[in-house]
Amino acid sequence: MHILIIGAAGMLGRKLAQRLTNDGTLGDRPIAAMTLVDVVTPETPEGFRGKVTLETADLSSPGEAARLITGRPDVIFHLAAIVSGEAELDFDKGYRINLDGTRYLFDAIRIANGESGYKPRVVFASSIAVFGAPLAYPISDEFHTTPLTSYGTQKAICELLLSDYSRRGFFEGIGIRLPTVCIRPGKPNKAASGFFSNILREPLVGQEAVLPVSDDVRHWHASPRSAVGFLIHGATIDVVKVGPRRNLSMPGLSATVGQQIEALRRIAGEKAVALIRREPDEMIMRMCAGWAPGFEAKRATALGFKAEQSFDEIIRVHIEDELGGRL
Repeated sequence: MHILIIGAAGMLGRKLAQRLTNDGTLGDRPIAAMTLVDVVTPETPEGFRGKVTLETADLSSPGEAARLITGRPDVIFHLAAIVSGEAELDFDKGYRINLDGTRYLFDAIRIANGESGYKPRVVFASSIAVFGAPLAYPISDEFHTTPLTSYGTQKAICELLLSDYSRRGFFEGIGIRLPTVCIRPGKPNKAASGFFSNILREPLVGQEAVLPVSDDVRHWHASPRSAVGFLIHGATIDVVKVGPRRNLSMPGLSATVGQQIEALRRIAGEKAVALIRREPDEMIMRMCAGWAPGFEAKRATALGFKAEQSFDEIIRVHIEDELGGRL
């Protein structure tokens, strides 16, 4: 089996490549080759015994998508995107990267399908940002997608394209609406939602973190470990069972910022909580008002997707995976 990961240098891309390496198979098929692509050169996952090809490419550049699928990968994980805050600040860049790049990829596969019958599985990393206020709580699988950010609009358009190209038989597509991934390892990024991770990750290692919103802000979360699990399950699931509605809201955990902080207090104590510094940010607070507080995710749960059940569990996953199992 040949796997292509676009966006392989990002946090989820790296973790996905390593998980596939550790498993050695996808479903019941051994992985013989991986092509890892990003705008910066990805890293070879530790211990992979097959053929690894590392590519530096911008999917939004004409011709790059067609070049990247010349090896006819069996499964394509499309994770490449610029995040919500950056897409809101730079309108042109957001549409170029998040929409044009995806369209180029889908069209390259469509053309290859017409020429040779090539029909891969495409797993697209979408987002709960496709939903906008006024929002129900919890949000059902029948709730309408009316995004209130450019990032959410770009993802929603890509979801429609994925459904239509799948309907036409060009590829087997499935869209994974990821919850906000928490706790993200590494350094803070430009995502407007980054503070959800920052207020836990930094205090766990004795560093200060800024909280730009109030404690009553409620949101939908899953760990990086669960997010990788969603992607892998999406690559192996029977799409007949998914049906024509190819974009799925993933299970997760609904929690307020205050509940996050209480979980941090239970696990790391008052000293860690004291490192959170409150600095209200009006732009982020306005964006938060349109974010999804929680989902039913009945379809995804029935199809076997799984996530954490408590924020204590999410914090412990971070400690196990990123801090060597201890504070």
